[in-house]
Amino acid sequence: MRLAGNIPVKITQIVEESPTVKRFTLAPTVDDKLPAFTGGSHLKTFITTTDGTQIEREYSLVSHPQNRAYYEIAISKDTNSRGGSVYWHECMAVDDELEVTFPRNYFALNPFAKNHAFYASGIGITPFLAMMEDIQFDQTFELHYAARTPEECAFYEELQKRYGDKVKFYFSRVEEPNRLCTEVMKEHRIGTHVYFCGPVAMVEEFRDAAFAYGYPEKAVHFELFSTGQDTRERNAFTVALTDSQKEIEVQAEETLLDALLREGINAPFACKIGGCGSCEVEVVDGEVDHRDHFLSNENKAKRKSILTCCSRAKEQKLSLKL
Repeated sequence: MRLAGNIPVKITQIVEESPTVKRFTLAPTVDDKLPAFTGGSHLKTFITTTDGTQIEREYSLVSHPQNRAYYEIAISKDTNSRGGSVYWHECMAVDDELEVTFPRNYFALNPFAKNHAFYASGIGITPFLAMMEDIQFDQTFELHYAARTPEECAFYEELQKRYGDKVKFYFSRVEEPNRLCTEVMKEHRIGTHVYFCGPVAMVEEFRDAAFAYGYPEKAVHFELFSTGQDTRERNAFTVALTDSQKEIEVQAEETLLDALLREGINAPFACKIGGCGSCEVEVVDGEVDHRDHFLSNENKAKRKSILTCCSRAKEQKLSLKL
């Protein structure tokens, strides 16, 4: 059954970009054209497995933003997969049908930047593929892309051919390794905005370094796809909602966001992994156990807010402006 507001599509092509990355072309099955999007956008896919299970996953759009005939996504087969990437790689085939949401963008290019410096590691290359196509004529850009080897570097030949010396590759498992390090950011000219996408540890290292080098907060941008499972202890707690005059119990096995949605509260959210800041809510009273990767350490200390998708109460109760 089609979900309200979603777009029905079918797979028309599958290309192996590396031993672990496949690119899927998704064409509309109802309308001739798909909704427009901007570089850095992502969408959520809904596939139903052979046993009837529905898998929902979000992926960056890698196709040209001006091409509305189809969407393209690239998926890495994750060894720690919860089932999504493995199913895409091993079970999805040409002519298979699925649904996707309208594109959303929480990782957009800053229109006031003089120069865009993109830093990608592994599958973190995906949002930058469309972003580089969206660069305005009076702006410049450069891509710094880290992978283990050229063979494992998705889109390697395409990037070389299309962008030439605007792309610099860094390979860690070759005869003469050339590792990507934060020091590169010291060389950028004034007016440069930096963008990071890759493993959580890489993104946090580069984000923190950018602030240490003096980049203003508005010039630092990043996106996370997955943070893995949070293995830290999760306590049950109570939240009092000052606007709706409700009190909700949050169980240890659920997130604050889950509890809010369960009770019919119109709480904002998007990525659900603590990476985009969309679910940030003002805290009226109580201490927060911050578990997100979006807020800086300074903001966590000073800002009275919580990202409901992952952070929790330190004590037994929180009051939120909701």
